[in-house]
Amino acid sequence: MRWRVRVGYPIAVVYWLLAAPTPRAILSGGVIAAIGLLVRGFAAGYLRKDQQLAVGGPYAHSRNPLYLGSSFLAVGFAIAGHSWVAGGLLMAYFAVFYYAVMRNEQADLRGRFGADYESYAARVPLFFPRVFPSAKMPPLAEAEAGHEFSWQLYRRNREYRALLGTVGALGAVALRIWVRAHFGH
Repeated sequence: MRWRVRVGYPIAVVYWLLAAPTPRAILSGGVIAAIGLLVRGFAAGYLRKDQQLAVGGPYAHSRNPLYLGSSFLAVGFAIAGHSWVAGGLLMAYFAVFYYAVMRNEQADLRGRFGADYESYAARVPLFFPRVFPSAKMPPLAEAEAGHEFSWQLYRRNREYRALLGTVGALGAVALRIWVRAHFGH
């Protein structure tokens, strides 16, 4: 999945070149992106990477709430770019690479947590969240179910970088307005 990053940078450049943002589109997309940041941030506060199977909080509704949040970010940027072509390119990239990433991580978690992961996966959808969490949780969940959101986990998982990256990227989209106005491209 290293290709996700290698392909992501050229996609970002092409997206930027194709974007035709307006202030209203950036504001609208920014609101959607903010929802994505909230979902990602909430999920990061429950995630103990490589230590414990996350099944509490948002993980009781979706096995991949971080990527669900990322999907809101992608939609937000598709809207902010105000271009069907740029937005379509971005969404295609997200759909192809993040589905593969989720499947790879699923295999890794299955190897690490075995039957506990299988039980969890049978009750919680891969991506699109359940409105109500499953009443019957796997054994590991009993210990974690009372686990509350942790700012320490949010910081340890470096989720603040998503916030910084989003602000910077929205700034780059806003810069595109200036470039189009002064150079016509």
